[in-house]
Amino acid sequence: MSEIKVSVIMPVYGVEDYVGKAIESIKNQTLTDWEFFCVDDGTKDRSGEICDEYAAKDPRIIVIHKENGGAPSARNVAIDKARGKYMYFMDSDDWAEPTMLEDMYNLAERDNAQLVVAGFYIDTYYSDTEKYSQQQFCESAVYKNSREFRQNAHKLFDKNLLYTPWNKLYLSSYILENKLYFPETFWDDFPFNLSVVRDVERVTVTSEKYYHFIRKRGESETAKYRADMFRKREEEHSWMLELYEHWKTDSPEIREFLARRYIERVIGCIENVTNRNCTLSSKEKKAEIKKMISSDRAREAVKAANPNSKYMKLMLMPIKWNNTLLTYLEGKLISRVKSGNTKLFARLKANR
Repeated sequence: MSEIKVSVIMPVYGVEDYVGKAIESIKNQTLTDWEFFCVDDGTKDRSGEICDEYAAKDPRIIVIHKENGGAPSARNVAIDKARGKYMYFMDSDDWAEPTMLEDMYNLAERDNAQLVVAGFYIDTYYSDTEKYSQQQFCESAVYKNSREFRQNAHKLFDKNLLYTPWNKLYLSSYILENKLYFPETFWDDFPFNLSVVRDVERVTVTSEKYYHFIRKRGESETAKYRADMFRKREEEHSWMLELYEHWKTDSPEIREFLARRYIERVIGCIENVTNRNCTLSSKEKKAEIKKMISSDRAREAVKAANPNSKYMKLMLMPIKWNNTLLTYLEGKLISRVKSGNTKLFARLKANR
């Protein structure tokens, strides 16, 4: 093999219907100097066997079989084995456009970047063949130092570009020297990327979109109720506040973004409580919602937030009024749309 430019890392579990397309999308990349770690995380279906079949035909594909430990542990195993100048993390039920690695690699080399951030697609399927495709991106930019990046990071957060690993190319030496690993927790992507951007200095952003994040109708209809969602959102918001305190970066625009980000996620927590899979009684659901919308943090955030759409302004009204019953009914309406009209829900969420 020639010099390895990119180490692609992909955890694999329960994706036998999708993993082939994910692997093919890397094999079809215009950049060919890569290694591809497919980490079989103790999957019970044929996903690991499918990876083995591809590896038998392409020496650049390395399959690691391990006991089930979750996606973070699967990624971390491969991080320690990666030899590429850059790392790229992929999910095994998605796929990438063919020029992704080459374009991102060239940008990283051009700008001596520690991190390259690209746009992506969210493809929400409301039938087997029909989908609503949402595009997430920011205008192209080159941040040559930490000050420039920190002053503009809220724009990337606001477009959901700094939360996931699969729209980014990471300089391997930066990851390894700073001992940055995925924490073994629920929703591990966000804290990992917070650790990456915390002290990063050179970041390149491209408005080009390459990655297709796939959502299926069935997944939308059977979304699980998560009893700890509100606690997790509170924790995440504290992380964001701590990050900006560490950065010593502040402005009215940043404060408005942080408030709007928080209160929009509170709405997601309200929908979670009113989800049909939630086993709480109506009385218990209303009590949970009252706790969410009556906190000092929520009261301050709903006053400071300036939503981007009329739809979201309308969604915030019951919270502004601190009206538990109306907020509860709003949550039930959102849940009904989410489960009954995937296309409409995806469109509303994309344009909020």
